[in-house]
Amino acid sequence: MSSGLWSQEKVTSPYWEERIFYLLLQECSVTDKQTQKLLKVPKGSIGQYIQDRSVGHSRIPSAKGKKNQIGLKILEQPHAVLFVDEKDVVEINEKFTELLLAITNCEERFSLFKNKNRLSKGLQIDVGCPVKVQLRSGEEKFPGVVRFRGPLLAERTVSGIFFGVELLEEGRGQGFTDGIYQGKQLFQCDEDCGVFVALDKLEILEDDDNGLESDYAGPGDTMQMELPPLEINSRVSLKLGETIESGTVIFCDVLPGKESLGYFVGVDMVRNFWRILSLWIYLIRSTSDPGNRNRSELFYTLNGSSVDSQPQSKSKNTWYIDEVAEDPAKSLTEISPDFGHASPPLQPPSMNSLSTENRFHSLPFSLTKMPNTNGSIGHSPLSLSVQSVMGELNNAPVQESPPLAMTSGNSHGLEVGSLAEVKENPPFYGVIRWIGQPPGLNEVLAGLELEDECAGCTDGTFRGTRYFTCALKKALFVKLKSCRPDSRFASLQPVSNQIERCNSLAFGGYLSEVVEENTPPKMEKEGLEIMIGKKKGIQGHYNSCYLDSTLFCLFAFSSVLDTVLLRPKEKNDVGYYSETQELLRTEIVNPLRIYGYVCATKIMKLRKILEKVEAASGFTSEEKDPEEFLNILFHQILRVEPLLKIRSAGQKVQDCYFYQIFMEKNEKVGVPTIQQLLEWSFINSNLKFAEAPSCLIIQMPRFGKDFKLFKKIFPSLELNITDLLEDTPRQCRICGGLAMYECRECYDDPDISAGNIKQFCKTCNTQVHLHPKRLNHKYNPVSLPKDLPDWDWRHGCIPCQKMELFAVLCIETSHYVAFVKYGKDDSAWLFFDSMADRDGGQNGFNIPQVTPCPEVGEYLKMSPEDLHSLDSRRIQGCARRLLCDAYMCMYQSPTMSLYK
Repeated sequence: MSSGLWSQEKVTSPYWEERIFYLLLQECSVTDKQTQKLLKVPKGSIGQYIQDRSVGHSRIPSAKGKKNQIGLKILEQPHAVLFVDEKDVVEINEKFTELLLAITNCEERFSLFKNKNRLSKGLQIDVGCPVKVQLRSGEEKFPGVVRFRGPLLAERTVSGIFFGVELLEEGRGQGFTDGIYQGKQLFQCDEDCGVFVALDKLEILEDDDNGLESDYAGPGDTMQMELPPLEINSRVSLKLGETIESGTVIFCDVLPGKESLGYFVGVDMVRNFWRILSLWIYLIRSTSDPGNRNRSELFYTLNGSSVDSQPQSKSKNTWYIDEVAEDPAKSLTEISPDFGHASPPLQPPSMNSLSTENRFHSLPFSLTKMPNTNGSIGHSPLSLSVQSVMGELNNAPVQESPPLAMTSGNSHGLEVGSLAEVKENPPFYGVIRWIGQPPGLNEVLAGLELEDECAGCTDGTFRGTRYFTCALKKALFVKLKSCRPDSRFASLQPVSNQIERCNSLAFGGYLSEVVEENTPPKMEKEGLEIMIGKKKGIQGHYNSCYLDSTLFCLFAFSSVLDTVLLRPKEKNDVGYYSETQELLRTEIVNPLRIYGYVCATKIMKLRKILEKVEAASGFTSEEKDPEEFLNILFHQILRVEPLLKIRSAGQKVQDCYFYQIFMEKNEKVGVPTIQQLLEWSFINSNLKFAEAPSCLIIQMPRFGKDFKLFKKIFPSLELNITDLLEDTPRQCRICGGLAMYECRECYDDPDISAGNIKQFCKTCNTQVHLHPKRLNHKYNPVSLPKDLPDWDWRHGCIPCQKMELFAVLCIETSHYVAFVKYGKDDSAWLFFDSMADRDGGQNGFNIPQVTPCPEVGEYLKMSPEDLHSLDSRRIQGCARRLLCDAYMCMYQSPTMSLYK
């Protein structure tokens, strides 16, 4: 299947984007108009439907006899637009798109897509679900419980849904997180007992899989867990002291974030009061009498009272559940006439049927743990103040007239669209979607769409009437005067957004120095002492990790690009050239080298400058790739001399700043080295360096930033580029003399040092190609300097051009981090994460961190074969990310950098 890639630039101008998504059924070959390179869009890639603004649709009429094409923006490459035949794609809904997009390997994504049953089950996986997790291919699955479901980072168009799982039993200690992702606590578990995975790594536990630990240990060895313990509309009787009260179950579920505390049950009581009961996760479906199947008993805690674990007192706190045969809905209406048929069955009864102290509607119920007299933990079933939420309601009959909607706010200036919170423990946060006075109420209410789902909430309905629409379990109705502005966005100085927040007083404690004096990087022990620790490196803020990590790689311990900081302004430079160069030199690079820290305020200044370029946008807020940043900074603003000059056979020299490795996946290779990858790519594309580079930035072979061709890549500490240079004397692969011919077809020949570029002297070339299987090889003369001294090569003085690895930029789940070498020793490696920790919540600050990682040196001493046989999860410390998630490897030539 082929298609044309129209542009790698922004497509928001000529096209409308619609939230319709398609999955590619075949691999697609496209051409990048900027580089003229042929790219592969793998089968399983997901694209968003776009339509041409000028013609109102995106289906391009084809020539007679050909089918229409659909315009897609590939989500893995958000600036790429391609057109495909309708037969080569299949439409998928947004929910499936979110689940599939989290799977970065397109082959595995396509495989899961074909498994419709498993994909559908994925929609049902939520917090609290018992699952099995496949951590590594071909290995056993570990039991666990889902503790988080949602996107890890905000994507540009649609977010992939990931699952945070707490590993249990033999899986404990096999994970890689304690629930924190990029400084955010998404769930809580012990260290290395949690993982973040996509759906393809999960398997829902069936009913007969009972190997999981219970979330909550009950007072007995025979505790069992059934889901759910009570059916909605079940008739129940509750013994309170000497009195038995009857009612109907209208809510039974665990509470978000409180799964370990068990199930909560809402009961519509006949005597006009509503109780929320905290249940032990324990239900015996029948009594000790085998013939008695119409009654069940369970333990409970009511209003914070403790459950006595003594056997003799068990009958004191017992529920008897009558499983009636009559229509449950009819029972509901008989009990509460005001509870109309239009009300959803999961909602509580009408306000008029509730007592003053217990009136509320669609409330999320929070829990507080309370110590009991016997030392056990009891639960206060309702810590949310009912009065603070609903207050006094009159008993007037419900009016048929429509409710009064209002746009005016309260004394806090709240109005529709305001970010608000309800002050409880914990508080509820959301956006006000409606303000008004429903019929029969004397209070003005606010309808909030909450950030997170909460049990008991609706999808925008209140007492059977819809006031707005949102996701299920997210609509909360409260008294307007109980709302306050969202305190998380209160700062010492009001700011309009995260971009301007960098310049607010709130960042006062995180500012960094300005250093005018030119400063070379500090190396070895001196550099180590300056750089390591928390609040070290470059502070991340608002999707800046791509830029933080790239700058740290280039300048923290290398001076190979320092000429960029020193070139005087020329007449052809942009007006803000000096401003940009001065910012880089005095506020970023020099302070980083002297003090080991640069604050996010300085980086935001640079990001704002990047947006001045006409072709650039989104640098102050969006996730970007390092290559986008380097092209804008080096080419558009600083006009840096291209780092690489590359020639394809017989063509003009092409200039660029980094080299992207393009190649087909080689299944025979386990762990390739950078040396191999670079040579393979140059051989297959018939390329040579026209000049020896002083700095070589190599981008790893992958599709977008997610799809990796190799599970591990060995970053060669030293790169020999002699055989990749034009007009350079090279050694004969056999005798070591001066090579005169190069044969591309001999490259993979296993008889002549397989996997190496083959060049031969005249004699050896003749001998090699006398072999029958090489008779038809086409070899070419090697380009040599015209003034090459004859005696040099005869005395074995053919020089080698070698480069040293000084930094590796890595990416995992859209987050960039850096590894840098600070000295000559094999173990002289540092790991940098600009968002390693977090101070405060959503309106807090990222804390960058630089840590030594000497273990990297040990793994880089291994052979690629040994590394291939090594289980990735056994790789210690940060080294796994270096070996498995490399995005760019950066090399420098000390001699050439001095010359340049």
